[in-house]
This record gives sequence, structure tokens and C-alpha cells, in this order.
Amino acid sequence: MKKKLIAIIAITVIIVAAALLFFQALLVPKYMGEAFKEGALIAEYYDNAGDNDVLFVGDCEVYENVSPITLWEEYGITSYIRGSAQQLTWQSYYLLEDMLKYEKPKVIIFNVLAMKYGSWKEAGTKAEREAYNRMSIDGMRWSKAKWDCIQVSMTDEERENGGAWSYIFPLLRFHSRWDEVSAEDWQYLFHRDQVSDNGYLMKTGVVPVEGEYHDMPLADYTFSDLVIEYLDKMRVLCEENDIQFVLMKAPTLYPIWHDEYEEQVEAYAEKYGLVYINLLEHIEDMGIDWQTDTYDAGLHLNVYGAEKLSHYLGQVLMDECPGLEDRRTDESVSGKWALKVEKYMNRKNALEKGE
Repeated sequence: MKKKLIAIIAITVIIVAAALLFFQALLVPKYMGEAFKEGALIAEYYDNAGDNDVLFVGDCEVYENVSPITLWEEYGITSYIRGSAQQLTWQSYYLLEDMLKYEKPKVIIFNVLAMKYGSWKEAGTKAEREAYNRMSIDGMRWSKAKWDCIQVSMTDEERENGGAWSYIFPLLRFHSRWDEVSAEDWQYLFHRDQVSDNGYLMKTGVVPVEGEYHDMPLADYTFSDLVIEYLDKMRVLCEENDIQFVLMKAPTLYPIWHDEYEEQVEAYAEKYGLVYINLLEHIEDMGIDWQTDTYDAGLHLNVYGAEKLSHYLGQVLMDECPGLEDRRTDESVSGKWALKVEKYMNRKNALEKGE
């Protein structure tokens, strides 16, 4: 009788656990829709990890503005973008820590725009920040890096409503999505499509810039201690692993990159002997045309602008990063990248046709 009872309990536990896992898989956001594809980017890295000589970390200024395929085709640089929407400086650090478990690149490039946000409170409302946190964290595989990232990233509201448990068991956070469940949730219940090309989220639309952007003046433009702490952590981690750490500012027009920010980044780069590439200063050199090379009036580049940027950036990297080499003659690498180029071109052609 006791064995039968134990068996019944065990079967019940298994059934309940399976049901919970099923409902969790159904209710968590899939990020496959056109408006939210950036939420799928972080998880895609693991299928592309290994043998990337350059890794990018940062926000939309990397995943929408840099084309790894162009860097490969024109310079033989193997690269991947570990970007996410509104990725904050500390999140970039933990994503970098995570990636170094899977590969050791020669160069790490951090996009500096996020340094203007000294805390999550400066980067959107509580609801917006939580949504951005989810896009940056949920796709990470479980590790100490993910746990630490959760702890430093959570909003006050998240801490009050489940805290880290809602990341461990996302069903706690998304159990109320029943009225939002759509055909997409069923279609992508157990798999996801690849939405990026080595982390680059392609756009082919064209919305030209009209007029100038203006920003309200700030009382203080000084980067916060927390931002500098995690910038230092990235730099030291690269030093410990013999990786060149490079700072970059993408050439987008908004949010405005103030002179006060620029001076601090330049001083930091000079202090530690880092390469800093401010692409805002090279718009003409890249051939960027704000009437044709942006899909949202200058906030991000479209694929035509991203290819121009990558053409320019690739030469800068080959000049400034002595560890990089052209790997197009390496047959063990070129075959894999030929497939990536084919997928990229197929995606570009389909988007241009409106498919």
C-alpha cells in the first residue's frame, strides 16, 4: 500500500510539474512579432557562440546599426552582437561575463550610449524598465552571471512582486497573460525562428530625418559611480583574458550624445589606453545619408546605413586592433560564414519585397 501511495504521489508531482512547464512555455512572451523581435536576440547567441574574433555588447545602437555579415564579407572579421533593447552598462558586463564561458574573442566592443543612464530609474518607467530587463535577461542561460545580473537590474516593483523568483519561474510573472495568448504563442510554443544575422536585427524601411533633435538640459551630466564601476569591470575582465577592449559610439542622432558625455569617455579611454571610436564624427566618411539610410528618422540606421557603417568600422578595427586578421581564406570558417551570408541576403531580399 505504501509503495502504491508513493507511486501515486510521484506521478501526481510529475503531471503537475509538466502542466506548469507547459503553461509557462505558453504564457511567456515569444518575441517573434515584428514589433518585439529584439526580445529574442539574447537567446540566439548560444547557437552562434564560438570562434567570433569580435564581440559587441550594448543596446539598439549596436544590434540595429552594425552588420557582422558586412564585416565578414569585406574584411574577413568574424563577429557577433550581444545586444538588447535599452541594455544598461551592468547588463552589458554580465552578458560579456556569460559569453566568455563559451569563447575568447580578440576584441570586445562596448557601445557607450548606455552610460548616460546611471540607474534603472533614468531609463524608463517601472513597466518599461521591467520589459527591457526581461529582454536582456530572460534569454540568458542559467549561471551566476545571470543571477548577478538579475540582482542589480531589478526595479523596486520587481523586488516587491516576486523578486528573483519571477525570473527563475517566469510563470509567476506571466500567469496573467491568458487574455493575450495568440496564435503566435501556440506557433512558437517549443521553438523560435532566428530573427537576427549574428545579432544584427535588419530593417529595410526608409524614413528620412526632418529637422533637428533637441534635448532638455540636465543639471548634471556626470556618469554615475555604478556606471563607472561596471565599465571598470568590463575593462578589467578583458585585461585578465588578454582581450582588447574598445569603446564605440554609434552615429545616431537621438538620444542626443552631449559634449559632456563625450569628454568623460575620451578621458577614460586616454587614461587606460583604450581605442574609442565615435562614429558621430565620421558621418561623411561613412557616406551616411539621413534621407535614405535610416528607417526611423535618425534614431537607428536601416540595413543600407548599417552596411556603410560596417564598411568603415571594419577598416578602423583592422587598423587599430592588431590581433585581428582576415579569415576568409580559412576553410574551416569560410564555409560556415557562406551560409550566414546566404541567409542574410535571403532575409534582405524578402524584406525589400515586403515578405
